[in-house]
Amino acid sequence: MALYTADTLNFISKLTPRRLLNVAKLFASFYMTKWKNKPVQWGLPMTISFEPTTACNLRCPECPSGLRAFTRPTGNLKEDFFKETIDDIYKELLYLIFYFQGEPYINPKFLDMVKYANNKGIYTITSTNAHFLNDDNARKTIESGLDRLIISVDGTSQETYESYRKEGNLENVLMGARNIIKWKKKLKSKTPHTIFQFLVVKPNEHQIPEIYKLAKEIGIDEVKLKTAQIYDYAGGNPLIPTIDQYSRYKKESDGTYSIKNELLNHCWKLWHACVVTWDGLVVPCCFDKDAIHRLGDLKNAKFSEIWHNENYAHFRSQLLKGRDQIDICKNCTEGCTVWA
Repeated sequence: MALYTADTLNFISKLTPRRLLNVAKLFASFYMTKWKNKPVQWGLPMTISFEPTTACNLRCPECPSGLRAFTRPTGNLKEDFFKETIDDIYKELLYLIFYFQGEPYINPKFLDMVKYANNKGIYTITSTNAHFLNDDNARKTIESGLDRLIISVDGTSQETYESYRKEGNLENVLMGARNIIKWKKKLKSKTPHTIFQFLVVKPNEHQIPEIYKLAKEIGIDEVKLKTAQIYDYAGGNPLIPTIDQYSRYKKESDGTYSIKNELLNHCWKLWHACVVTWDGLVVPCCFDKDAIHRLGDLKNAKFSEIWHNENYAHFRSQLLKGRDQIDICKNCTEGCTVWA
C-alpha cells in the first residue's frame, strides 16, 4: 500500500517556502492564543472559501439556499473581483474552497476562476450536486485543473435521493460523475480527486453499503460519509439518523436532543480560514450562512487589513470567552480540533 496517495502528493506539491512559513505562523499564533487566553494572530489564512453563487437548482430542507431563505442579496461572484483578491493573497494561500452556499456550476465563469487559481499554484476544491456536469462541463472541469471534486450523492435510489435532495434527479448526478471519470481518462489527468459525499440522514442510512459499491462501479476515488447539521433538532427531527455514529446529536432522558460534542472555547478555523461571500463580505466560517457576522468588506479594504482588523480581534475575543454565546457556534460540531 502506497504511503501517499496521488491526491496527497498533489497537495504537497503546492507547498512553497512562503506558504510553509505562513502555516507555521498560524499554528504558532493559535497555540499562543490558547496559552495566553488572549487573541494573537500572525500570518494570513491558508484556507479560504469563495462563494461562486447563492443560486441553486435544488431545494434541500436544511439549506438556506435550497429554502430560498437568505436575507442577504443573492448573486454570482464576479471574475474580475475574484482575480484581484487572489492576486493579493495567493502567495500565502494554500487551499481554496470554491463553495459556500449555492451550486458553483450555475456561475458561468466558475471554471475560468478555478483555472486562474490553479495557475497560481493553489490547491482547489469544489462541491457540487452534479446536475450541471454534462459532457462539455466535465471536460472543462478536467482542463481547469481542479484538484478535488466532491459530488453529493445522498441516496442510491431516486426515492431515497429526492427525500433530501428535493427536485434532484439521481440519474443526472450519476451521469455527471461518469462524464468526469470519462474525461479524466481521455485527457490522462490525475485530477480532480473525486469523492462521493453521502450526507447520512435517517431516510438513507440503510443505503450506506450501496454507496461504496456504486462509487467503485463508476470509478470514484473515495467515499465520505458526512453527518448532517440540523437546525431544528431539540425536539427531534425525522432527518436525525438512528445509527448513533452518524448523528451529531444525542437523545436525552427527557426525549429531547442535544449536540454531542462539547463546545470548547477555542476554534482553529478562526485562526487559519475564513469565508468570502459572492459580493466580497468576509465572514468567520461556513456556519455563518446568512453572513450575519460581517468582519470586513473586500470592496472597501484589502484582505490583509480585514484579517487583522478590530472586528476580527473582537470576534476572536468573544469566542475565547464562550462559544455557546455566539449564535453560529451553538450548532457547530467542528472547530474543536486542529486540522489542515
